[in-house]
Amino acid sequence: MSSLLPEAQASALRAGTVIPAIPLALDKNRRFDERHQRALIRYYLDAGSGGIAAGVHTTQFSIREHNLFKPVMMFVSQEIDAWSARGGAPIIKIGGICGDTDQAIREAEFLNLHGYHAGLLSLAAMKHESIEHLIAHAMWIADIIPLVGFYLQPAVGGRVLSYEFWRAFLEVDNVIAIKIAPFNRYQTLDVIRALADSGRETEVTLYTGNDDHIVLDLITPFVIRDTSSGEKTIRFRGGLLGQWSVWTKKAVELHAELRALTESGSAIPANMLSLAQALTDANAAIFDAANSFAGCIPGIHEILRRQGLLEGIWCLDPGETLSAGQAEEIDRISSAYPELSDDAFVREHLAEWLS
Repeated sequence: MSSLLPEAQASALRAGTVIPAIPLALDKNRRFDERHQRALIRYYLDAGSGGIAAGVHTTQFSIREHNLFKPVMMFVSQEIDAWSARGGAPIIKIGGICGDTDQAIREAEFLNLHGYHAGLLSLAAMKHESIEHLIAHAMWIADIIPLVGFYLQPAVGGRVLSYEFWRAFLEVDNVIAIKIAPFNRYQTLDVIRALADSGRETEVTLYTGNDDHIVLDLITPFVIRDTSSGEKTIRFRGGLLGQWSVWTKKAVELHAELRALTESGSAIPANMLSLAQALTDANAAIFDAANSFAGCIPGIHEILRRQGLLEGIWCLDPGETLSAGQAEEIDRISSAYPELSDDAFVREHLAEWLS
């Protein structure tokens, strides 16, 4: 039978928090770099993140083919626990789960054994399976570990998942949250409508993964009028984001400001809408939107390299690197939006994180 989310982590997840998707630290020989991986974990937690997601797209799905899934996932879990043992707050540990059902079961069991609280379920390996097959798959995994549903954008390997899929998925016991990341407003609304219609809006928490629409996702009240129970208002509570794996201190501050705004019922100030545009522009450069996200992970690495948190931008695939002109775009947005950067915070603590 599945494990249950501990109450401290469950409360934090429901309230809404910042959950960076952690990149994989490699050295120049493309070997696992524990020192810089540890520094990243310390950075995210000292910045105020309420959780970390590992083994996900930003960590590079191919860690599985390089025999790195188990050592990386164990390392991340142990380092989070070490941070918490020094007096830190309870942290939500989310592990990516991929592959067909046999592989996903093995990964879920491994995550459960090594202290992860939930599994982020990728269905990218099941592009042509029926809804019925996908739901049966989810039920198997949910019987092992609490589930975070995952709508991964097709441009980086996901598949289109209909309203009908999400409505059925929300009937699966032990689904605790959904990361919505199709980078598409129509598909985002499909999930929100399904949640409203399911009646589980107090049990299942929405996290934005739409790195191109972060601020507006977090401040928008989605009013669904045609549910069987009448009108409902659905909100995103936090973000589980690759974009928040960089400039994380500012992401934590932004999330707190947005949550205070929405809870107060105040009008959204115009400068917040301008900030939404700035963050989307920055994300376009970092994620390499101009080249269909080919340089997404190297772009994240490049920001962290410039700050000293990574030694280089190396990926497991030697061909995965910055696109032509992407470094210049990162120069541009770094100069244009210094308010988004947490360089000063990183400089202050980098030596201790690398120690």
